[in-house]
Amino acid sequence: MTRFVSRMLAGIAITVQLAMAAHAQTTAPAEAADAETQARAASAERHVVYLPQMLAELFGPGTGGAAPAQPAASGDAPSTNGDVSDGHTGPAASPPTTAGAGALARPVAPQRAISGAFVPDEVLVTLDGDADVAAAVAAQFGLELRSARASGLLGRTIARFGISDGRPVAFVLAQLEGDGRLADRVPNHVFSLQQAAAVVNYAFERIALDAGSVSGENVSVAVIDTALDEAHPALVDRVASVFDALPDMAVKDREHGTSISGLIAGDGPFRGMAPGVRLLHARAFEGGISSTNVLLAALDWAVEEGAQIVNMSFVGPENPLFSSACRNAMARGVVLVAAAGNNGPGAPFGYPAAYDGVIAVTATDVHDRVMGKANRGRYIDLSAPGVNVVAPIPGGMDVVTGTSFAAAVVSGAIANLIHAGGDAAPEALSELLRTTAVDLGDPGRDEDFGDGLLNARAAMEKRVAD
Repeated sequence: MTRFVSRMLAGIAITVQLAMAAHAQTTAPAEAADAETQARAASAERHVVYLPQMLAELFGPGTGGAAPAQPAASGDAPSTNGDVSDGHTGPAASPPTTAGAGALARPVAPQRAISGAFVPDEVLVTLDGDADVAAAVAAQFGLELRSARASGLLGRTIARFGISDGRPVAFVLAQLEGDGRLADRVPNHVFSLQQAAAVVNYAFERIALDAGSVSGENVSVAVIDTALDEAHPALVDRVASVFDALPDMAVKDREHGTSISGLIAGDGPFRGMAPGVRLLHARAFEGGISSTNVLLAALDWAVEEGAQIVNMSFVGPENPLFSSACRNAMARGVVLVAAAGNNGPGAPFGYPAAYDGVIAVTATDVHDRVMGKANRGRYIDLSAPGVNVVAPIPGGMDVVTGTSFAAAVVSGAIANLIHAGGDAAPEALSELLRTTAVDLGDPGRDEDFGDGLLNARAAMEKRVAD
């Protein structure tokens, strides 16, 4: 083996010399160029071959920085294990390493494919230490610590690392895999609001609820969305608390958040589904886009503020950290309601709606037909009006369309049920809505309508009877 390696290295050296000689011949005409051009050529020549990387590709399992990510099943996430053993009891070959990414060369785990859109130069990790530990990890791996905060829902510090040298996110996650200080390593996935264009007006009255008797008084409902217009007549004095998860970004968008909050808590010129609720509003979107890190901060805040219901009218890819946060929120008794998504029948599952226990809501029109652009799938739980419904917007009212608004209708209906008393556990309320829904589409639960159309009157009557 030693003789083979020696011959291989000699071959590599000859190959390098030939490559450099050929390069020199092809660049001979450049001798007449100016000094700056010659300097760039010399710099390029010095970087023709990286011998450590070449050796890793020849003798390693092919997981160096230049290797493509390997396909993975949908929903796969980087392992949260610390040190990894391959099961051998004797000496084992060292895994490939990457030099120049931090103070020390580190083993690189196999890369995995990443599903969904994500911030291209950031990763999220959780750890048991504080910001100083996060800073040490960042320095070791050649990363920039952009933020670090304690998460009550996750029970750890969430650190957001920036990648300033162009390494792919999947490669950085693979580098971080073997560090025992880290519990989770995930992409910073991107989420988008679920609003569609609308042109035709109609007032939704498809759910049997007496507008004169609705009330969410003393029920805390959190909305994670864009900023809202607190001066809108339907929302004046209706907002109990506001949180800005994007404090360094100027507020430009208030429309979607105003509509969602108005549909739930509006009063006066526009009566929402549950006027009187204690409305908690978290700004987490600008330009229709947010990220996992921002949404985690907003959800943490909502739960700490005592939210009993959290409305999440947005969709993104599956993310292990956000999944854990949602699961822990529900374990604390918080009801999570989410939009199913407006990406069409063939779209992948929309999250957080597709997480177990989250009430996933699709949108129907005045004729109880499912919205054409709504997501489909076994994760759909409930249908509610969401096509061309009237809602507040900054400066007035308008018709809006999307599973976002159907989710808000359901959140408001749940606030009425909690106000009426009885079991407020997420599982109990979900079961109540499921068993009282009006079946639509194929008999029984289906992938278009879930268990059927929200029937607020039937749910309230059963609630009182029980």
